[in-house]
Amino acid sequence: MTLDEIIHTLDLKVLTEPKDFSSMEVSRGYASDLLSCVMAGAQHGGVWVTLQAHINIVAVAVLLEQAAVIITENAQPDESTLAKANQEGVNLFSTSHSTFYVVGRLWEKGIGD
Repeated sequence: MTLDEIIHTLDLKVLTEPKDFSSMEVSRGYASDLLSCVMAGAQHGGVWVTLQAHINIVAVAVLLEQAAVIITENAQPDESTLAKANQEGVNLFSTSHSTFYVVGRLWEKGIGD
């Protein structure tokens, strides 16, 4: 599934600079709000679903080469987090839905762990 398909399926808001999301394939995901768990369990190239919206999510996303971070429940990163994400090439998206809902929809669409 491409990031573009994920954006449209979940009606995500793109928070960072737009890219050619239709060329970015994603086949796995991870959900956690604990950064240490994400660092230990998320696989490279996946999509990370979290309620966290602070600058440290950018560092973890870069470390794990995540394709995207989906921030749930209308949590919004501040301007410095968005600037750092853009600088590092991290794709940040937001949604009003819960983490549970987002993960369920991704699973339905074939995104595994």
